[in-house]
Amino acid sequence: MHNLESILAFTSDIAQQAGDLIVKMRAQAKLNIQYKNNIELVTDADLASEQLICNAIQAQFPDDQILAEETHPTYESLEKDVPLWVIDPIDGTVNYSHHHSQVAVSIAYMVNGKVLVAVVYSPFQAEMFCAIRNQGAWLNDQPLRCSQTKALDKAIIATGFPYDKQHTLGKIIQRLEIVLSHCADIRRLGSAALDICWVAMGRMDGYYESVSPWDFAAAQLIAKEAGAQFGHYLTPDPSIPPELNGNHILIANPNLFLPLKKLLAEIE
Repeated sequence: MHNLESILAFTSDIAQQAGDLIVKMRAQAKLNIQYKNNIELVTDADLASEQLICNAIQAQFPDDQILAEETHPTYESLEKDVPLWVIDPIDGTVNYSHHHSQVAVSIAYMVNGKVLVAVVYSPFQAEMFCAIRNQGAWLNDQPLRCSQTKALDKAIIATGFPYDKQHTLGKIIQRLEIVLSHCADIRRLGSAALDICWVAMGRMDGYYESVSPWDFAAAQLIAKEAGAQFGHYLTPDPSIPPELNGNHILIANPNLFLPLKKLLAEIE
């Protein structure tokens, strides 16, 4: 296993490079926009960012594995005992293509199903979220702590919605209704990684959604190291490591985790 402090320095550097690249590409050129499966938006900046990150990892750590949204998307084929990098080159591509600022580069370094180092970089807001397992979490080198909100009716909860909503829209609306009826308000940033990092720093009190592994793998460690609690509000598939299983995830400050889990679990 590699030295974790060195891994963090390396990961922060390539996240910064990727962030600088996507900022430059959006400012200087008309983006080439395509759609995966006719519904999920992808730009040439997504591909360029992912190539930059993957090339850097393969040059520095040629024996490690990569799970990345655009070019290495299959978990089932990976060897479970080889270090793994989980990459989202642009989390919030719809935001990115519409010139919103809630956009992130997300990189997680995993060993044996556990994220050990995490970086989420928000280039348009110049915010670098980092964590090392059991050593803490930081935003631009300042320690992070989640909120201490105790009452659900005072809590701000984040969520998001999938590209393909046809078969799940009813349950999405039911969960939205039950959470909104018990909490102060709901936010939807359009970037799962930033939703979770905002839980880590107390801008949000909790977050729930079903997402892909690259959307949350890095951010969940950042949130946990900031004192938040991570889990699933419905029983997860035991064949997938929890930190890669994005179905029905819940992240909240410890006061709110169990009350939120109970609410969300009412809709199966």
